[in-house]
Amino acid sequence: MASLSTEIPAAGPAISPAPVLSIVTPAYNEAESVRLLWEKISSVLNDSPWTFEVIYIDDGSSDNTWEKIRQLQADYPQGVRAFRLRRNFGKAAALSVGFSAARGDYVITMDADLQDEPGEIPSLMAKLEEGYDLVSGWKRERNDPLEKRLPSRLFNAVTRKISGLELHDFNCGLKAYRVEVVRELPLYGELHRYIPILAHAEGYRVTEIPVKHHAREFGISKYGLGRYFKGFLDLLTVAAITRFLQRPGHLFGGSGLVLGGLGFLILCYLTAVKLFLGAGIGQRPLLLFGVLLMLLGVQLISVGLVGELIVRKLGGHREAYQVRETLG
Repeated sequence: MASLSTEIPAAGPAISPAPVLSIVTPAYNEAESVRLLWEKISSVLNDSPWTFEVIYIDDGSSDNTWEKIRQLQADYPQGVRAFRLRRNFGKAAALSVGFSAARGDYVITMDADLQDEPGEIPSLMAKLEEGYDLVSGWKRERNDPLEKRLPSRLFNAVTRKISGLELHDFNCGLKAYRVEVVRELPLYGELHRYIPILAHAEGYRVTEIPVKHHAREFGISKYGLGRYFKGFLDLLTVAAITRFLQRPGHLFGGSGLVLGGLGFLILCYLTAVKLFLGAGIGQRPLLLFGVLLMLLGVQLISVGLVGELIVRKLGGHREAYQVRETLG
């Protein structure tokens, strides 16, 4: 992925001390919403036990979103921070910027379009205080048109089946994390929607709660059906990362053994036909098919072995485990 260049508004002093909550908010052409979102968040958290900061990431907006954010930061320099990307890098990149900048012990993510309800933050935090590491919102009652709801249901059903993680709404932007979760997870492409799967694979405790979902007040949705096709491709990437990252030989070697074994059985069958029936096999397509399967099996096993060597050589810096707690 291309490097991300960011711009931080100069207005206002540095925020100190570090807050308890960092609220990360990607924004793309949401000029009408950014101040309203701040006001809603403030009304919820000003009387709460948690100090907070709101981190806006302008993901290459073409309207005056950045100017609105700049004005907001000038008005509230102790509570608002902002980053401006040079172009539209996508939500995963925007979240990565926010995660890197977050100074709180807990991180809340929500979209800037006002469809996520800031009033749900205390409920999300209550779940974290129960011992969970990631709490995902579930838009049980969605205020979206049918053409968005149906693909989303299909997408979530397939994702549950492949990942084995029983969440209803992987794509909900409203989530709460312990900060160590977002520090550990790599994000690129469309992987932001699979953060719960990646976190679960690392041993973090993941749950969900139903959350309110509002109809869009301003602008238009930035997402179309194309994002689901990209999302399914990234789901395959996530499946490979979570299951075979440390042992690529299991993926390629297992497939190679199956295909090579099938090819071997075909060749054994043809050999028996030749020896016991005296039939010619040199011109039979099945002979070529068996040889091709054997060769493909050998190649896949070889790729798996090379992958194992690469993981051992280059992946040694990354531990294959996560420690939850230490005593003594």
